[in-house]
Amino acid sequence: MRISHSFDSGAIEVLSLDDPENIRLRLRADNAAEFRQWFHFRVQGAAGRSLRMVFENAAEAAYPDGWPEYRCVASYDRRNWFRVAATRYEDGQLVVEHAPAHDSVYYAYFEPYSYERHLDLVGWAETSPFAHVDSVGSTVEGRELDRVVVGRESPAHRPVWILARQHPGETMAEWFIEGLLERLLDAADPVARRIREKAVLYIVPNMNPDGAIHGNLRTNAAGRNLNREWRTPDAQASPEVFHVRNVMEATGCDLFLDIHGDEALPYVFFSTAEEVPGFTAEAAARQARMVAALSAASPDFQTDHGYKPGRFGEELLTLASKWVAHRFGCVSLTLEMPFKDNANMPDGHAGWSSARSKRLGAAMLNAILAHLESR
Repeated sequence: MRISHSFDSGAIEVLSLDDPENIRLRLRADNAAEFRQWFHFRVQGAAGRSLRMVFENAAEAAYPDGWPEYRCVASYDRRNWFRVAATRYEDGQLVVEHAPAHDSVYYAYFEPYSYERHLDLVGWAETSPFAHVDSVGSTVEGRELDRVVVGRESPAHRPVWILARQHPGETMAEWFIEGLLERLLDAADPVARRIREKAVLYIVPNMNPDGAIHGNLRTNAAGRNLNREWRTPDAQASPEVFHVRNVMEATGCDLFLDIHGDEALPYVFFSTAEEVPGFTAEAAARQARMVAALSAASPDFQTDHGYKPGRFGEELLTLASKWVAHRFGCVSLTLEMPFKDNANMPDGHAGWSSARSKRLGAAMLNAILAHLESR
């Protein structure tokens, strides 16, 4: 039996593989920072064996509150993923018990979104008559920051910015973008057509391709948490934010959405902008309309559970959606999806999944159109 992780987004440390019923593992830290929680690895030669995998340093994860009620995901073909029911957190360790049906099986924190799939996505978007793809700059390691531009760039078209995967391990964010783009570029969809008539959308499907390939949870190749870089981005250490922010200054912003995943909370929710300095009653009304529109568009979204006020403290304006709200005075929101399941609408087989992330991305178009038609 073997364990490997030398592939796109692979990450694990193997301590012992001598006993299939006591496989000792450690969560691996980001390549240049001490955040750890993401894992993705392959087990070979395991068919019919009862595996007991123990992540011994789970209590040292960035978000240990993410482990209770969490279930590991697994796949034989890297396309169809399911939850491993026998996943539990006990005595500071994450324990996964599974008897694979095939010799080769992959385990991950959430369904991966590979860089090859990212390139396929932007390549497909490039062929649409409604979109073009450009690069807004290079990452720390020289990869392109791909941007999909949908609609006409003109004074009559309101600028909408949508970013995903500032935190690379939050792969549900790019699944969300895939679902959004598939609907947005559908010639037969009337909601998409109306949006394209009213707005130009600037979409960055993966803000952190370096971190994604490294198998990082939270940081880029230089160890920077990009969603704490927006007030004063560094051209060398956080060029991803530096370049996107500069381009945004040139285009302006009428609506901003930053797409994320939350390790601990088993809900879909917005992190809103009430705490941003200068937040007005008019801004609150526009934000409320957007929130209500997504509530109407998707039963997966809810407003009862979310972040408590004051969570970000002095870091507030270093976050993308808070900085944008302050700089442009527009509706600016962070969308969070769960790593676990949606407690309001649980799915025993898949939990929160790539498919549900894509459906939510598609549903977001209804909320975007409601925003565009509100004034």
